[in-house]
Amino acid sequence: MSSKGMVRVIFLVVFAVWLMIWVMLPTKLYKNTWTPNLETTLNSTYFSGQGTNLLLFSFPLMFIAAFGCAYLHFQNKSTDSSNHSKRLGLDSATALLKRPAVVMAPLGIVSVLELTFASMFVALLIWSLANYLYVSFGNLHMHTEGEKIWEAKLRSVSLRLGYVGNICWAFVFFPVTRGSSVLPLIGLTSESSIKYHIWLGHLSNILFAAHTIGFIIYWAITNQMAEMVEWSKTWVSNVAGVIAIVIAMPMWVTSLPQFRRMKFELFFYTHHLYLLYIFFYVLHVGDAYFCMILPGIFLFLIDRYLRFLQSRQRTALLSARILPCGLLELNFSKTPGLYYNPTSILFVNVPRISKLQWHPFTVSSNCNMETDYLSVVIKCQGSWSHKLYKELGSSLDRLQCLVLVSGGSGITPFISIIREIIFQIQKPNFKVPRVIMICAFKNSADLAMLDLLLPISGTPPQISQIQLQIEAYITREEEQPMTETHKPLQTIWFKPSPLDSPISKTLGPNNWLWLGAIISSSFLMFLLLLGIVTRYYIYPIDHNTEQIYHFSYRALWDMFLVCVCIFIVSSVVFLWCKKQNAREGNRIPNREIATPVTSPGVSPCFSGAELESLPHQSLVQATKVHFGSRPDFKKTLLDLKESDVGVLACGPRKMRHDVAKICASGLAQNLHFESISFTL
Repeated sequence: MSSKGMVRVIFLVVFAVWLMIWVMLPTKLYKNTWTPNLETTLNSTYFSGQGTNLLLFSFPLMFIAAFGCAYLHFQNKSTDSSNHSKRLGLDSATALLKRPAVVMAPLGIVSVLELTFASMFVALLIWSLANYLYVSFGNLHMHTEGEKIWEAKLRSVSLRLGYVGNICWAFVFFPVTRGSSVLPLIGLTSESSIKYHIWLGHLSNILFAAHTIGFIIYWAITNQMAEMVEWSKTWVSNVAGVIAIVIAMPMWVTSLPQFRRMKFELFFYTHHLYLLYIFFYVLHVGDAYFCMILPGIFLFLIDRYLRFLQSRQRTALLSARILPCGLLELNFSKTPGLYYNPTSILFVNVPRISKLQWHPFTVSSNCNMETDYLSVVIKCQGSWSHKLYKELGSSLDRLQCLVLVSGGSGITPFISIIREIIFQIQKPNFKVPRVIMICAFKNSADLAMLDLLLPISGTPPQISQIQLQIEAYITREEEQPMTETHKPLQTIWFKPSPLDSPISKTLGPNNWLWLGAIISSSFLMFLLLLGIVTRYYIYPIDHNTEQIYHFSYRALWDMFLVCVCIFIVSSVVFLWCKKQNAREGNRIPNREIATPVTSPGVSPCFSGAELESLPHQSLVQATKVHFGSRPDFKKTLLDLKESDVGVLACGPRKMRHDVAKICASGLAQNLHFESISFTL
């Protein structure tokens, strides 16, 4: 076995042990046998009651996250840069596991593999709740005097629902920790993992809501409503839990799909209440339970703080292409060493429009073909994008066939994929797959989106070298307009400011190594400071006086030390890397161009205007436009006779679900489906 294989086995064993501890946690064996022995061995005057949970629940994942960064660094060093993009080939086992198993709202499109792991996770929750209740109901003879058995059971069930919700919180932050090493180690990206965060968020809120309602009912029937506002000095703070759930409710409601699509800005701002939510949640559960869910929160805060530091830098906008259909392509300068996958996303902030709003957009450029710039495509749909449009306007080896199904601006991720195929065909022994792109547009003006298949600068891609077939459907027009009424495509070039810098990795070329250093150093610093505070401040109060140190203050110390350690270590490393990058001269080359310069460009290729170049001619020849009709996905897909057909869909939910159902129907065994979506 290779050294890389050994490292992966070590990570797998550590993760399996961590999961097994969660499985054993609610059992009678863990409570009555393991816990006393572990507390005797691991709890000390330096960590008090947190020692056991720090070792069993925090250390394993922090170990994987820190050393996983080093593993990814050396793996990338030994891998050709062209391999940083996703491979088009699929082995038969992977294709089977990725086949859609469930296609329905609100879950969306769920593959066989996802359904398997989701079922295992739900089984863990059921197992935990059942064992918690089994142990608890066995001790009902110890319930409060005067309390009825059914009342004691209600209290017990309500409490254990909260325990089970904590399991969800142990996982919920990993899918949204974009810069973490955990997701790449298991072959996931942050873009594809968002739905797991959504699932876990809904599940945890359901459990915590049931936990809260159960206790409110219990307090009401036992005449203890005053307990809701109790802030105990020796045990959990009920009022902190009430405040946490009050904060969670608007976050939950605004994250529902219908609300989020209609009021994205309200969802965006409301979701930033997560800081207060975490704060009161930790005050409620206490320091011991905080250590059980610490890795996800710790890595998430590191990622958020590094992204905050990176966002303070100005990024150079090189140019913009304005399409007549209300679409924008923004082209930013980037460092040549920045690699990304097709379908990656970039968060964009335009201070002149809003200093607070950051909007995610799919990257349309390809890091292998466009080494010096990065492009995103923006569809004018909301107030922010309309303001931006107005602002600018005023100023795969095994696959034999690849089917790309898009609706409207859903074409964006496929631009990068096609450019990757064009790049790969330059390599020897690369088998060029047949590529069929099925596009559905509302109006003929939207055909201009296909112009974005051609990069704004550099060597024109040889579209004619790939077997590209574009089937474009115009759903709201019965025939091609007789006269051209749309504005031509415009390209606007900007002169970079001396303060601008190219888009680059947050911590420079050795990003993974520096991130591993931040994770390990900040966590060790946290343990060191926590040990000092516990031993020389909290311990003397608990054992040398008649007082008991406040239960909530312990959790406050934990949160404070976590934030301080992350702030100090991340700031020092980020500033050091920024200084090193400045020495290496990562600056935008100064162009002798007025600011801004607008060139009328060419009219959309499909408007009947004179073609400008051979690439445009090849693009037109590859395209067939259908007016007044919608694509027949079933006929198109089932007519494909190649043995391996990759099917990628991006666009409206109904369209993605229709394509997924066809691929999952079993009518054709050669279809391998993948959905691209940031929602469900």
